[in-house]
Amino acid sequence: MKKILALVVAMAMMTSYAFADATLINGAGSTFIYPAITKWFDEYSKSNPGVMFNYQAIGSGGGIKQITAMTVDFGATDGPMTMDQMTQAPGRIYHIPMVMGAVAVAYNLPGVDKGLKLTPDIMAGIYLGKITQWNDPLITAQNPGVNLPGSSIIVVHRSDGSGTSFIFTDYLSSVSSEWKGRVGKGTSVNWPVGLGGKGNEGVSGLLKQSPGTIGYVELAYAKENNLTYAVLQNKSGNFIEPSIDSTSQAAVGVNVPADFRFSIVNSPNPQAYPIAGMTWILIYKHIDDPVKGKAIVDFIRWAVTDGQKLTADLDYAPLPSDLVDMIQKKLDLVKY
Repeated sequence: MKKILALVVAMAMMTSYAFADATLINGAGSTFIYPAITKWFDEYSKSNPGVMFNYQAIGSGGGIKQITAMTVDFGATDGPMTMDQMTQAPGRIYHIPMVMGAVAVAYNLPGVDKGLKLTPDIMAGIYLGKITQWNDPLITAQNPGVNLPGSSIIVVHRSDGSGTSFIFTDYLSSVSSEWKGRVGKGTSVNWPVGLGGKGNEGVSGLLKQSPGTIGYVELAYAKENNLTYAVLQNKSGNFIEPSIDSTSQAAVGVNVPADFRFSIVNSPNPQAYPIAGMTWILIYKHIDDPVKGKAIVDFIRWAVTDGQKLTADLDYAPLPSDLVDMIQKKLDLVKY
C-alpha cells in the first residue's frame, strides 16, 4: 500500500513539474475563429506538449483591446485594426491571416426550410429597417412559389464588438451607399433596428428560439446549430450558397497589401459567396519573452501550413498558397 501511495505521489509530482515547465500562451478575441483555433490547439499540443494554450472567445473588439493593453500574448479579429487603433498600441502589431470563412445569413421561418433567395437590396433594406414583412414584394419577387408569411421580420445582430459584424457591415457598406453613409462598417456600429445577441452563440440562440428572425453567424455555427440559411446574390448576379469552395473563390484575384489588412466581401468572381472574410491573429513585431515569442511563431507557422488541413471539416476555407508564402516571410520579421 505504501509503495502504491508513493507511486501516486511521484506521478502527481511529475505531472505538476510538466505543467510548471510548459509555456502558457494566452489569447483572446474572435468567436468566428473559435472552432478552428481550438481544433488547432488540440492537435498541435499532441506533438508539442511543452506548449499550453488558453483562449477566450470574447469577440474581435475584445481581442483588439486586450492585445493593445498587452494582457494577452495574441489577439484574434475578423476585422482589421484601424490606423487609430494601431497607433494606440505600445508597439507595432502584425496582422497574420489564419483562415477564411463565410458569414451565413440565417433565418427562422416555419415552412421555408431552405433556399430563400436574398439580394443585396433586400439585405440592406432589412437591416436599415425599410423591409419589415416577410412577404415584402422585393422578397416575393425573388422567391416565386415560396409561401412567405405576412409576419414581421425580427432582425438580430451582435451586441458585442464583433469581427463577424465587421465582415457583415463591410458587405452592407459595399452594396448600399445608404448603409455606408448612415451606419458604415466596424466591429461595433449603431444598428438602425434589431435585437442584440452576444457572440455567434448568442445570435444562434435568438434565431433558434424566435420564429420570424433573421441574423448573421459564422457558417460553422449555423451548421452546428442546424440553422437554415439563405442563398445570396453576388456581385455578378448569381445566387450562391456559403461553402468552403465559394469562400475560397472570394479570395481569387485579391490584391493583398503588405500589412495583410484587406477585404474579400462582394467579390466580382462569379462563383464567390459575397459575405466572406478573413480572420487574423494579432501579435507584436517585438515580443519581449523569447520563449513565448518562439512558441507563438512556431504555432502560427504550423497553423498556416499543416493546420490548414484540419479546417475543412469545420467549414473554413484554407489560405491560398501564395498568401501562406507571404505570411512565412512576415513571421521571419518577428523579433523575440
